[in-house]
Amino acid sequence: MLNIGFEPTTCTFWSSPLPDAALTAACDGGKADLRYEPKLVDARVGELITAVNAERIAGFPNGPLFLDSAEQELAGALVDRHAVRRRSASTYRGGLTPARLRRVVDLVHAKIEDEVTLDELAESVGLSRAHFSQTFRKSTGKSPHQFVLHHRIERAKQMLRAADVRVLDVAMACGFKTQQHFARVFRQLCAASPTEYRQEFLR
Repeated sequence: MLNIGFEPTTCTFWSSPLPDAALTAACDGGKADLRYEPKLVDARVGELITAVNAERIAGFPNGPLFLDSAEQELAGALVDRHAVRRRSASTYRGGLTPARLRRVVDLVHAKIEDEVTLDELAESVGLSRAHFSQTFRKSTGKSPHQFVLHHRIERAKQMLRAADVRVLDVAMACGFKTQQHFARVFRQLCAASPTEYRQEFLR
């Protein structure tokens, strides 16, 4: 159980309390006391909350995996920057084993067109979602949400190399709810729109 120094005893993130499990996982299985800070100023925490608010305004196009990943990111930021840690003997130092990572990749590929949740990813390797998020980032350098987006965009790039496939069809086949959301994510990761990417490839 994580001892939280804030008032009240749960840290509120968007519309729901941040669960103890996320905070405990951010301590690598240890314990920590969050320092009491009546006016918390933290750029990273602010970025996460801004990203979640933007996601809500847009109608949650990224789905539950984005919110779950943001929850884990927020827990990590709070513990890393605003807590006094008390290490326990049982800590999680390594990432996922190669076999477990392969199971996650296989699941991401199998559900490339559909929603995939943090619970599903964690269950595929027999871990709690909080522990999974920590070990997954150690293995890949990415949050589960970032990892899924990366694979969806790589699949989209392959499909866009065919001149006769509509961009909308590519977006749907790669798990994006709208063409606009697909185009926005594609530009963020590839520095070009899907159409620009296709034109450059065909040229």
